[in-house]
Amino acid sequence: MPRPKKCRKVCCLPPISQFVPAGEDVSCRETVVMTVDEYETVRLIDNEGFSQEECSGYMNIARTTVQQIYDGARKKIAHALVDGLSLKIEGGDYRLCDGKERYCGCGGCRRHRLGYMDETQKEENL
Repeated sequence: MPRPKKCRKVCCLPPISQFVPAGEDVSCRETVVMTVDEYETVRLIDNEGFSQEECSGYMNIARTTVQQIYDGARKKIAHALVDGLSLKIEGGDYRLCDGKERYCGCGGCRRHRLGYMDETQKEENL
């Protein structure tokens, strides 16, 4: 029996969850589905500049798991780009960052930044 999957910590849901090629009717074409945790690994590694090790620490999973998720995500992105398919981001085993950690390391968690700023202001007022 396989081990149960660990929920991966995700900073926030993507602001745009579907991408469609311009100038073509894609309603009858295949859609590539990327999970939210796959999106998060691409965001952290490619956009935020995290190493796989840092990404694994942030998402609370093993580095090898990050590598597998990231490789799968890149294949899906390539498939959508090369074959002109739409890409949809949904589902997966994840939990959203609750902003209760002092520093989560993501560098872009609005919920965390607001909570951290409120906490800092409270400390300064003491």
